[in-house]
This record gives sequence, C-alpha cells and structure tokens, in this order.
Amino acid sequence: MKITVEALVRADVQSVWNAWNSPNDIKRWNAASDDWHTTRSEVDLRVDGRQVSRMEAKDGSMGFDFGGTYTRVEPHRLVELRMDDDRMLTIEFVSSDAGTTVRESFDAESENDAEMQRQGWQAILDNFASYVESGSGRNVPS
Repeated sequence: MKITVEALVRADVQSVWNAWNSPNDIKRWNAASDDWHTTRSEVDLRVDGRQVSRMEAKDGSMGFDFGGTYTRVEPHRLVELRMDDDRMLTIEFVSSDAGTTVRESFDAESENDAEMQRQGWQAILDNFASYVESGSGRNVPS
C-alpha cells in the first residue's frame, strides 16, 4: 500500500531543495511533534549515496535511525530512496507561482496503522513547510 502526503511551501524550489537536503536544516525541522527531535543527520545526495537521520524523544525514552540509499536524484525535481527496511520513498518538488509543492509517496510499513503513518509523515512535512516559510532554512551551512 502506498501512502502520499504533500504540502505547499511558499518558497522557491531552490530554497525548498536546500532545506530538504541540508543535514543542519534537517536537524531543525525533522520532527512530527515538539517532544521529538533529530539529533544527527547525514546526506550524501547522489545515486547510491546514503541518507540517515537519528530521531529521538526529547525525554530520552526512545529513538531510532531512519535511513536509506538514493536510487534516483534529479536536482530540484525528484529524489527516490530505498529505505533500510527495503520500502521505497519518492519525494517530488513541483514549482508553481504559489511556491513549491513537496509530495512524498512511500510504501506503508506493517507495524503501524496506515492512517497513523500518514499523520506522522504529514506532521513532519507541515513542520518542514513552516520551517522554510519562516526563513529559517536560508543560508544555513551544511
């Protein structure tokens, strides 16, 4: 089963792309709720390169690594990733006069309910949009 989430980010595709792929930025926006954070992020943005983020509860009660290997990279347009559990993830960046739509489609995993997965991924994507629109994603070295 595929799950798709999307958000319109009111920013140009270059700013959106940079914030999406910068490890320093990822650590600032990659959380579904205020009680979680990303403590480590690595991005080797090329086919066969790796992306890994460490997500942890702020109270230290739990955490996990989320990562995968890039199978396709089209700058400012598309990224495909084979996640470490062998599921596929596609991220599209669609530019328009209103901004940039970021659309993530991924294979659902079997541990959690599909709606819970959709809500969690949407919350992270909404957090990303707010981060970029606030101007926080500009001029942050990676």
